[in-house]
Amino acid sequence: MCHSGAMSSLRRVPWPLRGLRPALAVRALRGWTARQVLVALGSGLAVAVLVGMATVLIPNPFFAREIPPVWWNYPVWLVTSVLSGMLAATYVRGTDADGAQSSRMGLAGGVLVWFAVGCPVCNKLALLALGYAGAVTWFAPVQPFLALAALVLTGAALLWRLQGQVACPVPPAGAPASAPRPVGASR
Repeated sequence: MCHSGAMSSLRRVPWPLRGLRPALAVRALRGWTARQVLVALGSGLAVAVLVGMATVLIPNPFFAREIPPVWWNYPVWLVTSVLSGMLAATYVRGTDADGAQSSRMGLAGGVLVWFAVGCPVCNKLALLALGYAGAVTWFAPVQPFLALAALVLTGAALLWRLQGQVACPVPPAGAPASAPRPVGASR
């Protein structure tokens, strides 16, 4: 039976952050290989270019933006790109510590950042649902909250993956697997 004090403090933590232990994540980062660092850099750059070009945070001849970006679009775009690159690098080793939950949170964070830093009237979904005036009046004020949600979800997904690399390590290929122990058996 769990201690009631531990359970009551656990209930106060917001859902995406419940069960996260940043110390394990830091330990996992210290153990990253050069390959994982390169994947993180490459993936982060790819996300930055993809989101930056499509939302015209990077000026380009392919896309246009009717409403100029606001000051917070740039840091949200860059931080989410870095977090997304690092999240992609956690899949290099093939660990699967709660992979389904972290994958969903990472995907949700990526989609939310797209809506958060994009032009409110260039977003076809917002434009169809709300019209031009509605997109400016209703969708634009919500974008900072979408940005915050994108950062929290992507960061939480990254922490889940990183702590799983330490808490539930996958043995290297070719290493002998240990036999399962009966319940209650000591080491």
